[in-house]
Amino acid sequence: MKQCWDEDSLNRPTFLSVLKTLDRINPLQGELVDNLINMLEKYSTNLEGIVAERTSELHAEKQKTEELICRMLPKAIADELKQGRTVAAESFECVTIYFSDIVGFTSIAGQSTPLQVVDLLNDLYTCFDSIIDNFDVYKVETIGDAYMVVSGLPNRNGDRHAGEIATMSMYLLSAMATFRIRHIPDRQLQLRIGMHSGPCVAGVVGLKMPRYCLFGDTVNTASRMESGGLALRIHMSDPTAQILQKLGGYQLECRGEREVKGKGMMKTWWLLNKDGFTHKLPSLNVAASESQHEFK
Repeated sequence: MKQCWDEDSLNRPTFLSVLKTLDRINPLQGELVDNLINMLEKYSTNLEGIVAERTSELHAEKQKTEELICRMLPKAIADELKQGRTVAAESFECVTIYFSDIVGFTSIAGQSTPLQVVDLLNDLYTCFDSIIDNFDVYKVETIGDAYMVVSGLPNRNGDRHAGEIATMSMYLLSAMATFRIRHIPDRQLQLRIGMHSGPCVAGVVGLKMPRYCLFGDTVNTASRMESGGLALRIHMSDPTAQILQKLGGYQLECRGEREVKGKGMMKTWWLLNKDGFTHKLPSLNVAASESQHEFK
């Protein structure tokens, strides 16, 4: 090849000698045009294979992206946004909202490095996420040690929302019996759960990292049920208890009338168990005392 562009034309090989050299390197039989056609066919076939492979890779990456979006937003909402449509806020007549946090989390964080706190919350929420996948619920968000879940939206499910949240809560609480903190394995994690049922408005907020948020007094009351509860117990409002009594099969204990911050006097209940529930719940003998709680 270098000889072919030599500045001295006398040193350049003849066309015939170039053909002979090429024939030795890549011997071809038949007419030149036929060989060219064969080479083009091979190239075309190879190109089709490359295009199919790249298309498959693109499809796989698109699937991963869609799965990630559906983890951040309900699928129906994500589909609307992908079509470029604006998702209007929607009112729901009755849903059940779950809140939980860790009693004594400030103390645990004080004994831990930031990386250990991250590992703890990641282990805990990975455990929770695997459990809630079995229920008709939507994980709204996590803020620090707070975990928020709702049932009854964006897909309405009649009165089942209270039962879904109640049963889910029992499975989450039972997981505390075996959950271990990596760097403090002897310490019992003290989960405190609260729930409330009522009307709610839900909608997408923001353009960058849009969030599916819940609004209404039901959210605030559910949070108060959690903050006014006790470690290793499931606390609920009277509206939620009434729905569970209507569904049947849930063992409840009335806590009585109590002052709820910002709400006045409210009748609240404990969820003790459910018919047919065979998982072991943590013993209340190891529950944190009221003095160890951080009531909000």
